[in-house]
Amino acid sequence: MDNLLNIGVLVSGSGTNLQCIIDACSRGELPGRVACVISNKADAYALERAQNAGIPALHLDHRAYSGREGYDEALVAALRGFGVELVVMAGFMRIITPVLLDAFPMAVMNIHPALLPSFPGLHAARQALEYGAKVAGCTVHFVDSGTDTGPIILQATVPILEGDTEETLSARIQKEEHRIYPEAVRLFAQGRLSVDGRLVRIR
Repeated sequence: MDNLLNIGVLVSGSGTNLQCIIDACSRGELPGRVACVISNKADAYALERAQNAGIPALHLDHRAYSGREGYDEALVAALRGFGVELVVMAGFMRIITPVLLDAFPMAVMNIHPALLPSFPGLHAARQALEYGAKVAGCTVHFVDSGTDTGPIILQATVPILEGDTEETLSARIQKEEHRIYPEAVRLFAQGRLSVDGRLVRIR
């Protein structure tokens, strides 16, 4: 089983997407293992999810470092210590720097609760509702130096219904996140993704 992809997951919160990836690995649906989970917040429930699954769970406090680059150097050292080959951001509420991106070129993934390039940044569901959009969704993308601007791997659409609130729409978007994020990781683990400029090709 040594051909499994080593995945490092960065988290700041409850870790529902982390759980879906852990579950997909344990069911044998993707040829990978979560090698470590790292959070910048000590009370992130995602760390408990990792411990419950027997996965090393680390708290790296960003406040202990002088700047973003110093923190990312510590992240890279920890991830490399666990042999990580793919970095998955699952609700990691930090802007990452080229220090991390250069260490894992086109091997850092994120999920965003909107159909990028629409509604980047925070509160994507609220943005969609305020704009009067008819369709929302989520996007798995490779991370680059911009904010939610990296090459798109997978997207899923979610209709916006009459009477939707930010909470009801976000809940339906999250269901799709839980479906497509493990799928994107699986495609990477199978070596089926290649990047040509902005275009991610799936073989």
